[in-house]
Order: sequence, then C-alpha cells, then structure tokens
Amino acid sequence: MARRGVQLREHILWTAKDVFLELGFERTSMDKVAGRAATSKRTLYAHFESKEKLFLAVIELVRGLFLGRLQEPGAYSDRPGDALVMFCGRYLETLLYESSILMIRMSLAETARFPEGAARYFDVVFAQVHERLSAYLRTTFDLTAEAGDDAAQRLLGEILHPRLPRALFGLDPLAKTFGRETLSPDFDLVPIRNAVARVLDSLNVP
Repeated sequence: MARRGVQLREHILWTAKDVFLELGFERTSMDKVAGRAATSKRTLYAHFESKEKLFLAVIELVRGLFLGRLQEPGAYSDRPGDALVMFCGRYLETLLYESSILMIRMSLAETARFPEGAARYFDVVFAQVHERLSAYLRTTFDLTAEAGDDAAQRLLGEILHPRLPRALFGLDPLAKTFGRETLSPDFDLVPIRNAVARVLDSLNVP
C-alpha cells in the first residue's frame, strides 16, 4: 500500500536524514532523496519546497528523537545518585552514536548557511540537557538557580571531555549501535559514576 500524507512525509524525513548523513548537505540532491525514498521529485517538493527546508526539517526530527530517548533524570531512578549516573550515561551514549556525531559535524559545517538550524541543534544537544540536569539538581538538593547551573555545567564538562572531542575529531571509533530504549548494559559507567560522585561531594550531598 502506497504511503500518503503524514506517513509519506515521515518516510521522506527519515530517508533524507540518512542521505544527508551519508553525503553531507552539499552533495545531497533532491533527486537522490526522492530516489532513495522511492517517490517522485514532484511529490518530494510538494512536502518540502527546497533542499534547505528539508534539511531544517531533518534537524527538527533529530531534535525530537534525541530528547525522547534521553528523558528526564528522575525517570531513571528514585535514588538521585543513580538517576544522575544513568541520565548522564544515556546522554553520552546517545552523543557518541555514529549518527549523532555525523549530525554534529554536518551542523557545524553548515553553520554559516543555516545559523538557525545550528542554534536549534546546539539547543537540544547541549542547552536543554544542561537545563534538565540543572532543574533536577535544584529541586532534588534544594540548590539555588546559580548553584544548580554551576553543578550541571561541571558535571557535563567532566562527562563530555575528552570523549566527545575525541569522537568528533575521529580519534576514537564511533559507536555503530546503542540501546534504542534504555542504556546499553555494556556501556562503561565508571567514569560517569566518578564524575557524579565528585560533583555531589562538592555540594556536600551524602
């Protein structure tokens, strides 16, 4: 049965995401996307009037996927220390997944052309994660807004460095798979546990 309406639009978006990540923005054409999606170029343009609009729509798709997979820290455990470890672990695992790294690289490469798209991708990958951590720390440990922001910033700095820069610059192999619904059982949480413990100790949290 042929796809129509919303179903077809979503199919095009998922296909376009794969093509953009494989070829980059410059080398991706609407012909290529239409061919991969097994639809006509006319149909493609009926849903997305330009390659630029399609690219921005893909960014919105990825934003929703990222936040949906991450959830809030409190969703992981009733114990604050464990909740922070699992949240940060899920965050880092998702970031180090090959598609995420390729999306960050492409977003950086196209910042001049799509400043709004780059800003929105930064917002979901870094700013909203920081806000979720900060809000959880504030409410859980009765911190001021400034103290919560500072603790979240220090925790993110510890878990992201050096693994994220090393992945971005191709110094470490990229993860080809990751847990779609939950944190993979073999993901190394030891550095994250240590980082969480240091931040909680600095807050004098038992």
